[in-house]
Amino acid sequence: MTEHRPYNVLFLCTGNTARSILAEAYLNAAGRGKYRAFSAGSHPKGIVNPFAVELLKKHRVDTEGLRSKAWDEFAQPGAPALDFVFTVCDNAAGEVCPVWPGQPMTAHWGVEDPAAVEGTDEDKRRAFFRAYTHLQNRLNIFMNLPLEKLDRLALQKKLDDIGKMSRTEAPAA
Repeated sequence: MTEHRPYNVLFLCTGNTARSILAEAYLNAAGRGKYRAFSAGSHPKGIVNPFAVELLKKHRVDTEGLRSKAWDEFAQPGAPALDFVFTVCDNAAGEVCPVWPGQPMTAHWGVEDPAAVEGTDEDKRRAFFRAYTHLQNRLNIFMNLPLEKLDRLALQKKLDDIGKMSRTEAPAA
């Protein structure tokens, strides 16, 4: 990882319609240029969930350019060099991922799938808000890590700890 460019972060999920999209959009908005976030799926559905777009717009997070895409797009020549790869759903965590050039740091940050919630539109909106809040909490902790001061092993432990936290707790510093 270098200081002369933003840290490139890829969020992976199966369908790339909700959780990974929420994480990508939030980190790009909150990262203040220190991070450049992307998202992808192992089996992308080709659409961004409308409840995800609605929630992001409600929170004044830019949705321009968000799209559902395959993860192999980021393993191709000319793709951004990745510093971090986070799986945000349980299915993607167990799948065989492409080989990422440059050996980025990886961690599993599973979040319940709001797109799987059935019920009223209000039930779905609440599920998306819960997922967004969970991701937002984890990403805020991630953005406050002293990345330049941690060795690779210590950083890996911190990333894994973030992935194990519940919606309301923070890992030990």
